[in-house]
Amino acid sequence: MAAVSLGVLAVSAGFTHSPSPSWELSPTGSTARLRGLSVVSASTVWASGSEGTVLRTVNGGRTWSSVGPPSAAALQFRDIAAFDARRAVALSIGTGTDSRVYRTADGGRSWAETFRNEDPAAFYDCLTFLDERHGLALSDPVDGRFRILATADSGRSWSVVPSAGMPAALPGEFAFAASGTCLVSVGGRAYFATGGGATARVFRSDDLGRTWTVSDTPVPSGPSAGIYSLAFRDRDHGVAVGGDYATPSAAPDGVALTRDGGRTWTPAPREPGEYRSGAAWMTRLGPVLAVGPTGSDISFDGGRHWSLFDSGSFDAVECAGLAVCFASGEQGRIARLRW
Repeated sequence: MAAVSLGVLAVSAGFTHSPSPSWELSPTGSTARLRGLSVVSASTVWASGSEGTVLRTVNGGRTWSSVGPPSAAALQFRDIAAFDARRAVALSIGTGTDSRVYRTADGGRSWAETFRNEDPAAFYDCLTFLDERHGLALSDPVDGRFRILATADSGRSWSVVPSAGMPAALPGEFAFAASGTCLVSVGGRAYFATGGGATARVFRSDDLGRTWTVSDTPVPSGPSAGIYSLAFRDRDHGVAVGGDYATPSAAPDGVALTRDGGRTWTPAPREPGEYRSGAAWMTRLGPVLAVGPTGSDISFDGGRHWSLFDSGSFDAVECAGLAVCFASGEQGRIARLRW
């Protein structure tokens, strides 16, 4: 990728100086790979990952508590959605009964298992909440169509949505459970992204997951390639990031942009050039971040141009404001963005 200075991009985005972001690691005491991340506020953050791990901080990352379900040590919690310091919903991934949903209402002191997948053909990848009551979880295709699980009571109960409103999946198409952001929502609208097939695609629903439309993207797709993460700053503007995790140092056309709510997608003029598994907007009008095993990038112009600012490994990133961004990844790594 041709070098694009942070200063040039900052000026184009309205910054009065050249900001210099960096990650400040926070000791977690964990060695789990943390692919699930939910940033509630500057003080409250939840993370989830391998070995049944769920971590929580209520002091901005100075200290972390391990609060995962005691009976879930064999599970991989690839996604977590938190509402506040007490309430969170975590999704474990895998075939058959390894795909489960747990819910806590007391900061992780106790958990209720609210869904267990009994279909050996289903494999749930990620979840999202459109508001505090309505949530969706995404499974890879079953009988040729992606499967949606829905809740209308904050995750206390779940039901499979009929597949009649879901377009047919492509041969070999699936979603990536890499950062909890293959399924996202904004303004009451839900999106999920795919790879694996002939084309990397983005699906969109405006009716709580009952019906979906689908659009092709220019992100290359293949057995281990496609879109790994979606991030929307509003109902119109979004970015899709990905690549091929088997070749993390090379990802041509690994970022695509939409300005019409996901109906059409165009390649970024200058993408990170490497595989990225997570993306997040700092604010609706602020910069956008992308992270992966080979580094972290920032764009000050809506995802059109990117600049590498860190070479450390992360899987997921989420923000709750311009100065409140966290990233998580392997070996219990969690960091907060500093300027």
